[in-house]
Amino acid sequence: MDSKTYIQKYMDDVCRIARTVSSPDIEKVIDILFEAWRQDKQVFTCGNGGSASTATHFACDLAKTVGSEGKRPFRAECLNDNIPLVLALVNDNGFDNLFYEQLKTKFNPGDVVICLSVHGGAGKDKAGQWSQNLLKAMIYARDNGGKSIGFSGFDGGPMKEIADACIVVPANSTPLVESFHLVLEHLLIFRLKEMIAAA
Repeated sequence: MDSKTYIQKYMDDVCRIARTVSSPDIEKVIDILFEAWRQDKQVFTCGNGGSASTATHFACDLAKTVGSEGKRPFRAECLNDNIPLVLALVNDNGFDNLFYEQLKTKFNPGDVVICLSVHGGAGKDKAGQWSQNLLKAMIYARDNGGKSIGFSGFDGGPMKEIADACIVVPANSTPLVESFHLVLEHLLIFRLKEMIAAA
């Protein structure tokens, strides 16, 4: 395949995904987050690999971008971002417990956890099952009076079944799923910004 054909196929896939991603699932995520804002609840984000950078971006936008004149933004934190803490927890408690261990000391009823994963906890590689640390975080939120939001791709994986709301990017491609997670993040942020400004 030459570059021209590759580019056209990629862009065609982008258009297909934009047409087929579930609007009701997006609306459900907006509703959960807006209610968390109304109740001044904390939002935690987390992800692995490329999804970790989207999780950081998400927390930044929740904590700053959604705010407007006279309206507070969210109290938001990304659980990836304290590198010494992350490495200490992985060293002592294992990678699967990375986010769960942080939530044990930070999470309160009504708070929300947003987890981003290309495969949603399905599949494995040399280190074992993927993204089990995210699934543990979501289960902790559910069991402790909070909500969990998932961003996944492929078939949604176990995350789709655990989350209170899950947006699944309908693509079997890591670059497309990761790219669309950021597109969706911006959609959510700027819709929430409008809603908060009008509240």
